[in-house]
Amino acid sequence: MFQANWTSVTDFFFLGFTHYPKFEIIIFVLCLLMYLITLLDNIILISVSILDSYLHIPMYFFLSNFSFLDICYTSSALTPMLANFVAGKNSISFSGCAAMYFSLAMGSTESVLLSMMAYDRYVAICNPLRYPSIVNRRVCSQIASGSWVTDCLAALVETMPVLQLSLCGNNVINHFTCEILAVLKSVCVDTSMVEFLMLVISVLLLPMPMLLICISYVFILSNILRISSVDGRSKAFSIYAAHLTVIVLFYRTALSTYLKPSAVDSQEIDIMALVYAGLTPMLNPIIYSLQNKEAKGAVKKLFIGTFGTILISILK
Repeated sequence: MFQANWTSVTDFFFLGFTHYPKFEIIIFVLCLLMYLITLLDNIILISVSILDSYLHIPMYFFLSNFSFLDICYTSSALTPMLANFVAGKNSISFSGCAAMYFSLAMGSTESVLLSMMAYDRYVAICNPLRYPSIVNRRVCSQIASGSWVTDCLAALVETMPVLQLSLCGNNVINHFTCEILAVLKSVCVDTSMVEFLMLVISVLLLPMPMLLICISYVFILSNILRISSVDGRSKAFSIYAAHLTVIVLFYRTALSTYLKPSAVDSQEIDIMALVYAGLTPMLNPIIYSLQNKEAKGAVKKLFIGTFGTILISILK
């Protein structure tokens, strides 16, 4: 059988959501709405975190990194599909498909940043007096930069072996974008070594951060139970229950996808990819920050100031 490496392939063709022909337009509209809401939510959060001096604290430093990551992640995962639908085509160039590296890197970084944010909340609630010394600006910068560099390098280690595999002339990807697992299903050679490498990295970047999150939230919840006020306890529970909902949603899809890559069929990859590339980035800023009084106040000031400036310039 003819074998071709990646350099001999110029274009790839997506099957996308052709499995659901009656729902393609609905799926496109839902994905477009998720993408636009994700952009709006995260841009607002980044803007208020930078412009409002009261939000220059570690929690919003991590949230700003998280929002920037979500914008990059969703853009790399959803924009090719949206662009292809509008253009009426289902293909992508080789260089465009090699950009699956960015989706993988952003997803890995999100996992680590979630654990760092959980640790930040643990220190703030369980050790409030030591919080300024433990989670200071230098430590935050080191944690954030370390997360970005480590996970981008890990994604490179995962992506490079895939780019060297033989495709056997098969340039059809049973997915709506160039996702690494969907690409692996298009090659004709043994992928067990690549899948083992992905499994090792996935264990380090998924269950390990998730374990840190679980430990942090166990201590947080134990502290919440000690709150004497019923209203205060209920409010704290509602906030952190929302946090845990988003965390479970992200890790449930990521773990089931990347810890058993050979057991996941292409249609399951499509659905799971929409959850962790579209739904969770849309919910993250709403759950983590825009429900807080400080963030709500900063957003109001931003919009009042912006519209006030526009109104004054119009009246002039």
